[in-house]
Amino acid sequence: MFSFLKKKPKPIHILGTDEQLLINDIAVTFPTNYETLVSAFGEPSRTGKTKLSKSPVICWDNEGVYCSCGSYGNIFSFSLILSKKHELDLPPKNKFSGTIIINNKEVQFNDFSKIKHSNYIVSKLIYKGQEEPYALSLGANLEDKKEIPKDKYILRPLEDEHIEFTDFGFKLAVIEELMYTQEILQPKFELYEFMEWYTEREIDIEKEGYEPIAEVTQFFRDIKIPKNMAPLLTEIYQDGGNEVYMNLLRFGSGTEDYWDIKSAVDAKQFPNLKKATLCYAEDAVFNEMIALGIDAESL
Repeated sequence: MFSFLKKKPKPIHILGTDEQLLINDIAVTFPTNYETLVSAFGEPSRTGKTKLSKSPVICWDNEGVYCSCGSYGNIFSFSLILSKKHELDLPPKNKFSGTIIINNKEVQFNDFSKIKHSNYIVSKLIYKGQEEPYALSLGANLEDKKEIPKDKYILRPLEDEHIEFTDFGFKLAVIEELMYTQEILQPKFELYEFMEWYTEREIDIEKEGYEPIAEVTQFFRDIKIPKNMAPLLTEIYQDGGNEVYMNLLRFGSGTEDYWDIKSAVDAKQFPNLKKATLCYAEDAVFNEMIALGIDAESL
């Protein structure tokens, strides 16, 4: 006789102090990354993408842990699922059953108020139209405003020659690789930080984040990429959840065409570009890239 036993969840113990957050003795600081969460929670049951924004999702079914993020390398929060009163894409099959102890006191899900520390915040998540929380969120404390250098987002002329782009969509794909993946193009743009830094007017993300914000778009148009970075680009990968697009349009659906690549002519300036995975590009661009010796395919 065969016995099919349900896999037991990995015990999850979360310990928070004023200084740090530990998950199964693994220190987690935000923004974190996929590798750190795997060290803390174990290998996820599933990964996928949300239906609309195509943002990456990481799911631990047995443990009741869920994470939707802009990219695997820059994760600002994860959720401990408490109920099914939500409409999340690819949610865990089970509820969270571990323990959370913050400042030597166990967090009780039914009697809980927001806990803030400079390095992280613990808060309830309530789905629209519901009254009961469906999860606890642990993530970066974006309310803790750190001093931003006054000149951080001031773009000064480069001493070296820079690349001249004819196609803005192609430039954004290059920025995603050099600024957010390789992290060599500076300053690294972060929307909420830019919002706090900008003094010409108040930018309200909650109201304006459903359309491109002119000042943000202009920053990416103005930033220069030195020619000496061109050989470092070997691949471009477009995805609705790319950080460059999440910063350009905070509440996008992933189906926008603002940043479609219309021409592959700029690819000629990148001698080592050999692969392109595209989701924001006109049909002719694929053939143009293939003609240049680039393995181009649709996402």
